[in-house]
Amino acid sequence: MRAVIQRVQKATVRIDNQIPGSINQGLLVLLGIEDADTQEDINWLSAKIINLRIFNDLEGIMNLSLKEINGDLLLVSQFTLHGSTRKGNRPSYIRASKPTVAIPMYEKMIKQLESDLGKNIQTGVFGADMQVELINDGPVTIIVDTKQKE
Repeated sequence: MRAVIQRVQKATVRIDNQIPGSINQGLLVLLGIEDADTQEDINWLSAKIINLRIFNDLEGIMNLSLKEINGDLLLVSQFTLHGSTRKGNRPSYIRASKPTVAIPMYEKMIKQLESDLGKNIQTGVFGADMQVELINDGPVTIIVDTKQKE
């Protein structure tokens, strides 16, 4: 799994002028799933997202986690995170899972994040053409890949 984690003041997902997901202060997480991903990847990534100390404490130092600030989380599926640009100029998405594999993994990730965070999260709609609006706070953007554990 690959995730782009953005600290936001607020974020919203729109689909055909409808808003399926919207948050205030917290994290917008763009998630890419590949066939090699397992429940272990879900567990590791969920814990990493929830416990990343990227929110400011009272002294202005990034020392608090999403859980500690009781922040919100918006999860959006994004197969293009597994795009490869090794050859040519048109990305190849061969590593991105097909919906039959990715949808159940995405749903498991939602449940794991909610369990780890202790509250419901907001989501986009898997496979939909979404417009994502955000106010990136900082900006703070972290890229995490479960295969590299960085």
